[in-house]
Amino acid sequence: MANNSSSRPTLNRRQVAQALNIPPEMAARNGIPSRMAAEEVAAIDANPPAWLAQSRANSTGKRPVWVELRCYLCDFHEVARPKKWWPEFSFVICDFHGNSELPDAAPGWRRSEYDGVGSRFRGIVDSQDP
Repeated sequence: MANNSSSRPTLNRRQVAQALNIPPEMAARNGIPSRMAAEEVAAIDANPPAWLAQSRANSTGKRPVWVELRCYLCDFHEVARPKKWWPEFSFVICDFHGNSELPDAAPGWRRSEYDGVGSRFRGIVDSQDP
């Protein structure tokens, strides 16, 4: 039986960017093709080219490139690029869940809601009243 190289697992550019912890724009700008074999990505990660080594050296680590969003209620998850306007969420839930499905906010705390988190989530922030 012949070895069929097309059966090797491949990653799309976004998945490659996630694996290398870089923005997709940087991946495209530096010649990452639209699909790559997982072994090639592992090789780049282990032996980064100059542009990736420089990016890693410049990273402060203060702000993540990617975050995992996971619904508190149903455990659906996705990996997304965090936005500057995202506060620290108390809960992340899918758009179709109701807030009544969450535990009540503690007495003296108020609840704020942020739409448009990831592709299908709302972020919920509980904060203490002043």
